[in-house]
Amino acid sequence: MKIGLLQLNATIGDFKGNLERLLDGYRKLAKEGAEIVLAPELFLCGYPPRDLLLRADFIEANRAALAEAAAATVGSDTALCVGFVEQNMTRPGKPIWNAAAWLHKGKIAHIIRKNLLPTYDVFDEARYFEPADQTTLVPWNERMLGVTICEDIWNDADFWPQSQRLYRRDPVRELREAGAEIILNISASPWHAGKERTRIGLLQRIAKDERVPVVQVNMVGGNDELIFDGRSLVCDASGTVISQGPAFREAAWVVDLGVKGQIEKPAPHAVREEQIYQALTLGIRDYVGKCGFKSVALGLSGGIDSALVAVLAVEALGKDAVHSYAMPSRYSSHGSLQDAETLALRLGIDHRVIPIERPFLAMEKELSPIFEGRPLDATEENIQSRLRGLTLMAISNKFGHLILTTGNKSEMAVGYCTLYGDMCGALAPIADLTKTEIYALARWINRSGEIIPSNSISKPPSAELRPDQTDQDSLPPYTVLDQILQLYVVDHRSKEEIVEAGFDAAIVADVLNKLTFSEYKRRQAAPGLKVSPLAFGTGRRIPVAQKFRT
Repeated sequence: MKIGLLQLNATIGDFKGNLERLLDGYRKLAKEGAEIVLAPELFLCGYPPRDLLLRADFIEANRAALAEAAAATVGSDTALCVGFVEQNMTRPGKPIWNAAAWLHKGKIAHIIRKNLLPTYDVFDEARYFEPADQTTLVPWNERMLGVTICEDIWNDADFWPQSQRLYRRDPVRELREAGAEIILNISASPWHAGKERTRIGLLQRIAKDERVPVVQVNMVGGNDELIFDGRSLVCDASGTVISQGPAFREAAWVVDLGVKGQIEKPAPHAVREEQIYQALTLGIRDYVGKCGFKSVALGLSGGIDSALVAVLAVEALGKDAVHSYAMPSRYSSHGSLQDAETLALRLGIDHRVIPIERPFLAMEKELSPIFEGRPLDATEENIQSRLRGLTLMAISNKFGHLILTTGNKSEMAVGYCTLYGDMCGALAPIADLTKTEIYALARWINRSGEIIPSNSISKPPSAELRPDQTDQDSLPPYTVLDQILQLYVVDHRSKEEIVEAGFDAAIVADVLNKLTFSEYKRRQAAPGLKVSPLAFGTGRRIPVAQKFRT
């Protein structure tokens, strides 16, 4: 059987644009001999649509797009399977289903509803959708096909330990027992580092254990903080991968289940830094473009964080769309200013210097009667950061640039960042990278020659907001901090367990106190691109007003 895969990039709510991409791909693959063409989960409306699903006009626009897609199959022998939102006219129950439509000769021949609705991490599908209570077989060209939607294929009892299985049902096993000869899966499976290994291993295990070919098409692109990597996969009944889509880019091709090696595969499991680099550039490009912006601006301090964001932005958008600004105060070192200028010249981006010393002096003068008798402290440091935020937002208002913030996960975790200062902006590209990961990515970028100035990598990190300041004046070494954050934030280990793992009790207590106290800052932060199993943002929901510290 020849199956076409449309690994496409959908924009949420762009029904016209999504439909055009879908039908262009469908017609192309139909001409190439595909018997069936598969498109990703909820492709017509884009994923995840979140509370847009509560709008009746959104659901109606989705229905109209589906009708147009069905009409496009008139006169063709090729079926089209695409994800959409189906209305549920029965009660009790949620008003909609996450569904797949099987379109053929101008009609909706079959509708397949999603059984397993994820409600962990960034997923909240049970908020909107009614789960299906049974699986659906689709008869096609004398074969029985089992069509599944994303999570339906993620509960294999032979792959997951019993303690990690979230659902009692296994839709794939049910379909096989009902006679399915091929398992098809349409997905919108977001990426984080290492997930591609898990996904490939899962699909291979299902194909081998169930002795059935498995065909999965996965969405690609960035939607808000989520990044979809594509890597659509086809396995034969032995679990052998016979075709794999590229990572982080669109593709459309036909797979014959009887032939191996039909598409050029990317290097298997590219190094972690390369994958993160590709993911972040895709995330920046799509966030900026889908939000309707044409250019970005950022503060370029000469430090490693802003340097990395500048490199990613140029890769994503091109040098002409990136504008950087150095905003020195009395504490800014000549070396940092030089490093910023050197990087800007290497990248070929527009770079300006806007000193903030005079407005800083003016603020000191105006506040001196109120602050009289009180020593200098973080207040004056934060004024500098907020003046820089004000400057960038003024530039954004005047020229229409989208502002990229440059904070990382380590800083965001412990609140080593300034509200309405360095946190100002619309997108935080590296907010899910720890400082340790940032150093590793910077070195990977420089692997074939220096792009990021070596001084930005080698010098002790500093906010340069007071004389001779370094980050380690206020924080433990990042190598220690990042390990504690991994254990507490991602692995959900308790304070006692972290101390038992060998970390100093006083340091652990200080880090966890800072992390808890800083939750209110993270609630106000720009969206960050998710590249880890657990990022700050929609996937981590911690109360602000709480006193649990263990």
